[in-house]
Amino acid sequence: MSSQLFQQPPVLGFAAFSGTGKTTLLTRLLPQLCERGLRIGMIKHSHHDFDIDIPGKDSYRLRKAGASQMLVASSRRWALITETPGREEASLAEMIGRLDRSTLDLILVEGFRHERFPKIELHRAATGRPLLHPDDDSIIAVASDVALATALPQLDLDDVAAIADFVDRFRLQTLQSGITP
Repeated sequence: MSSQLFQQPPVLGFAAFSGTGKTTLLTRLLPQLCERGLRIGMIKHSHHDFDIDIPGKDSYRLRKAGASQMLVASSRRWALITETPGREEASLAEMIGRLDRSTLDLILVEGFRHERFPKIELHRAATGRPLLHPDDDSIIAVASDVALATALPQLDLDDVAAIADFVDRFRLQTLQSGITP
């Protein structure tokens, strides 16, 4: 992976087992980062088949009729839907490359936990799931609802302001030092 791809702007992931609260945390974190004036790009991995198009709408009908790429545009937003049957799952690098990085200050990633790039592990004791960081040296911190025996920086999973501070420090340090995954 190109280190520049992960530095300009910096890329930081949130990794955890399903049910830990990644999306919930990110929906609380994003407004705090935006209040700081940051322009955030977001990439979310899904293990499930998904559809962002609405059945019955023209774009859905055209895509289902055979369009392998369907771009829908309005004065407020645009979306590109690309069919990828029979293809391997897209890599994080490929997805980052699809973003207009020149308009972003930071890219946050939910999921892609098996790829090597800087990540914060989320851990909730009630899930009973094991920690990821002992087997993933690209995890740079752990946000948990309990104290853990780890040398990594620990964040309180419920202290969104402290997590926002950590994320912003990571962004600034990455830009200043050229950290690579």
